[in-house]
Amino acid sequence: MMKLSKSNRVMAASAIGNMLEWYDFALYGYFAIAIGHNFFPKENPVVQVISAFGIFAIGFLMRPLGALVLGNIGDKYGRTHALTISIIAMAVPTFLVGVLPGYATLGIAAPILLIMCRMAQGLSVGGEFTTSFIFTVEHAPTHRRGLMSALCVSGATLGTLLGSATGAGISSFMSPDDLQAWGWRIPFLFGLLIGIVGYVLRKGVEDNTEPTLEKVPLQSLFKNHYVLLIQIAGLSVFTAVGFYFTFVYMVSWLEIVDKLAPEKALSINTMSMIALIAIIILTGWLSDHIGRKLIMLVALLAAAIFGMPLFQLMYHADPTTVLFAQLGIALMIGSFLGTMPAFLVEAVPEHIRCTAIAIGYNLTVGVLGGLVPLIASWMIKRTANELSPGYLLISAAIISFLVLLTIKKIPIGTKRA
Repeated sequence: MMKLSKSNRVMAASAIGNMLEWYDFALYGYFAIAIGHNFFPKENPVVQVISAFGIFAIGFLMRPLGALVLGNIGDKYGRTHALTISIIAMAVPTFLVGVLPGYATLGIAAPILLIMCRMAQGLSVGGEFTTSFIFTVEHAPTHRRGLMSALCVSGATLGTLLGSATGAGISSFMSPDDLQAWGWRIPFLFGLLIGIVGYVLRKGVEDNTEPTLEKVPLQSLFKNHYVLLIQIAGLSVFTAVGFYFTFVYMVSWLEIVDKLAPEKALSINTMSMIALIAIIILTGWLSDHIGRKLIMLVALLAAAIFGMPLFQLMYHADPTTVLFAQLGIALMIGSFLGTMPAFLVEAVPEHIRCTAIAIGYNLTVGVLGGLVPLIASWMIKRTANELSPGYLLISAAIISFLVLLTIKKIPIGTKRA
């Protein structure tokens, strides 16, 4: 059996947690109708779906709280403690969703227990993503920080693809009735296996960072580093808007506005996400050679200038044209995503690093990211202009560009700002 180097083991241990979280994310969205059918009264199918997506949204709302709790644990007791808790808090509820009896058996207790599972998963997501890439960068060789963190965060996109592929595979082998009755549960059960692998990998990695001397890192953060917290939140605006606009909202937009068939819109989205993974890894590697801030500034400037023209190009009946336009947007978003994690770690003092990055990032992504589809739909209705959501992408790029200009890199071992 091939033995992984320490830095590669750290990267693998970190990436698998992101993969599990977004695997569950994709599954829940893919099987929302079946979940609504099983966990809510059968009188109104529309209410079932709305209720299922309402519980889905609870996971987003829990992210800032999870960032607060797990970020604090990561700074106060060590990164591995936070990462171990987060993968358990994701794997166990994911498995439980797969075995939880429905409304017909438990009555009102069924949706309540489902809500509790989603709350635990939301807490996990709030600390997992940021703590994992922080842990990876802190253990990576200096000349490979960008590449290693990019490989780590690409696990999130890979998890989304894995969830969608698993859901599609199960659907193709089962009748619609069996799928809705019990088949949808199978992919959730696999989540436990991914969680066990991640747990074993993480237990075998030493944490070489020192726990903070601060009794309460949160107090130090809000008292002495509130400007840094605002900067992290502002820098995360482009991540939140760019990703959820391009890879979540655009599927519905293509179906409604361009009148593309659902399978065609999903196919375009899938190909774009595959390209996104490659772009993230490539720019992460590139940032180790030419600098991170330069790549991020260019990506944001390109989004501000070319975001609307590319979005206008997607307003087209030809799927190939739509695909190339979305790939253009993916290039700008992927360049930013592949470089931002290592940049943030190098810009935040170690003693508040987990707490500051987790809270700043998740406040923006948890709130703004979850609202992007709603805001974009409201803009079209309000302006009667089907291209108006493109201004969301431009505005986000400008905000993050201006914030990035104010952030300075510090030595990665710095204890105090």
